[in-house]
Amino acid sequence: MFRWNIRQSIVAARSVIMGRIVTGAAIACTAALCGAVAPAHAADDDKVPYWASIDTDLANLRVGPGESYRIDWVYRRPHLPVKVIRREGPWRLIEDPDGDKGWMRDLLLSRQRAALVKAKGLVEMHAEPNSSSPMLWRVQPGVIGLLGDCKQGWCPFDVEGHKGFVDQETLWGAGAP
Repeated sequence: MFRWNIRQSIVAARSVIMGRIVTGAAIACTAALCGAVAPAHAADDDKVPYWASIDTDLANLRVGPGESYRIDWVYRRPHLPVKVIRREGPWRLIEDPDGDKGWMRDLLLSRQRAALVKAKGLVEMHAEPNSSSPMLWRVQPGVIGLLGDCKQGWCPFDVEGHKGFVDQETLWGAGAP
């Protein structure tokens, strides 16, 4: 769903565009939301597993840790969250939201946290980190946003400048890897 098999990418030369925000009650950004997305954390570079995100418009996933290994998938989804589960030199063994695993160069990844809406239906984005606060937007499954530090089950979430708080349970890429 978020990647192309190399054979498919040869046939289809267009980028995959996923879900969009569905407009709800439009409410201005509050002070609690401004700067809600946290900077990347690089303090634990050697520890795995950790969350990362794809940092380019096109990223190849290989069957082994090297350029000589065949390309298994081609990702065309910047900020797609991935779980890094192993390191080998400049290569990272990653797992994508669908559970598929493969090797990707570290230069194609960022420590900037992102998450993917994994719920089956629309997810509400709220003005404050609780369900009783005003709803700002509804977000479709498959939407990717930048992720802040989650607290008490709520995560600051930024989808192309639309900022709010989302229930952590509805996101892939939030919580412990």
